[in-house]
Amino acid sequence: MKGTHDPADDRRTEPPAPRDEARRTHRGSSVARTLESWLAFSRRRLRAGELGSLPVILVLAVVWITFQSLNDNFLSPRNLSNLSVDIVGTGLIAVGIVFVLLLGELDLSVGSISGLAAAMFAVLNVNNGVPEWLALIVAVLAGTAAGTVQGYSFARTRVPAFVVTLAGLLTWNGLMLYILGTSGTINLDENGLIAKLTSYYFTNDAVAYGLAALAAGLVFLISYLDRRRRAAAGMPHRSLQVIGLRAGALAVVAFTVAYLLNRFQGLPLALLIFLVVVAGLDIVLRRTHYGRQVYALGGGVEASRRASLRVTGVQTAVLAVSGTMAAIGGLFLASRITSVSQTSGSGVLLLNAIAAAVIGGTSLFGGRGSTWTAVLGMLVIQSIASGMAITDTPAAVQFMITGGVLFAAVVIDALSRRSQEAHGRA
Repeated sequence: MKGTHDPADDRRTEPPAPRDEARRTHRGSSVARTLESWLAFSRRRLRAGELGSLPVILVLAVVWITFQSLNDNFLSPRNLSNLSVDIVGTGLIAVGIVFVLLLGELDLSVGSISGLAAAMFAVLNVNNGVPEWLALIVAVLAGTAAGTVQGYSFARTRVPAFVVTLAGLLTWNGLMLYILGTSGTINLDENGLIAKLTSYYFTNDAVAYGLAALAAGLVFLISYLDRRRRAAAGMPHRSLQVIGLRAGALAVVAFTVAYLLNRFQGLPLALLIFLVVVAGLDIVLRRTHYGRQVYALGGGVEASRRASLRVTGVQTAVLAVSGTMAAIGGLFLASRITSVSQTSGSGVLLLNAIAAAVIGGTSLFGGRGSTWTAVLGMLVIQSIASGMAITDTPAAVQFMITGGVLFAAVVIDALSRRSQEAHGRA
């Protein structure tokens, strides 16, 4: 009837405004285009031989799935927490190896330098009563000095680095035995500074979660600032969607790790130091003039000389970094067992450090790799060792599996380089 109001009219749902619907459609298509472009970019990189960290991530996933199927305790919070501490000592040494491999060279002395640094700390602190902090500084500086001597010798004589460092392996091992003398084994204070490097945990859950959030936030901020800088210079840059996707993926991984660690004893101090050092050195390599020179030398020494790069200084500095990281790694290894002996720095330590860097994706031909590759490679090696221990598998099998993974990594590296040469990118 005319003039009457039907209450049902108030309950009718109004159709969405065309502008809102168009905005949602545009947003959805924008995300789809971002994913499509990212997948296309990834396919082009794979065809060109630029595999990145994909192979080692797949290997790590296979290792974890295999050992978890054999023993349910492999991915338990306790085992993963122990794994995160076990990778630190050798992992720090592997990070130093990455710098040398970027030059296309090899440092065979890192095991002996790590043992020398641990021995110097033990003798100074335990036998002579020197304060721990001072003995620690002296031990690290000893590693730096050893690496500098080798680096300068390599740069000035142009003798291959593996020959120079092979002589260093024997020299520094002999010096370690001389310093230890007839004492053989020196036990460290279980409540001291060095021991706490691998025994201290942040038991407050907020610490692990807070650092996970901080890491994801820093990655987003750095990527965003880099995007603005490249956009202002008219250079290719990532979209905001890709930056958010990368930061979000990192946040998922970081919070998952924090959750698992908090279910045992909390965040290990050793893991925190390791990740901070790796991130710091990654910034040095990728965002400083020195780092760009290291990559340039890996691409060709003679070309770098013609470009007036400070070849001698860079090569010396790289070996100095390797020696320093070896010394720090040796102190963490001594902290793990709270003792130093005449076997410190020997055994398979050198082989594992080199294997970690190569398995992680650092090229043996120089010029390609990052400090994070050492973390991934060390995770693979230590995961195999941990899985073998849990399943009571003989150590001989562990060596064979690790050797097979290393061989596969070298083959992939060679094939990748050949593919890049075919595409004019090597």
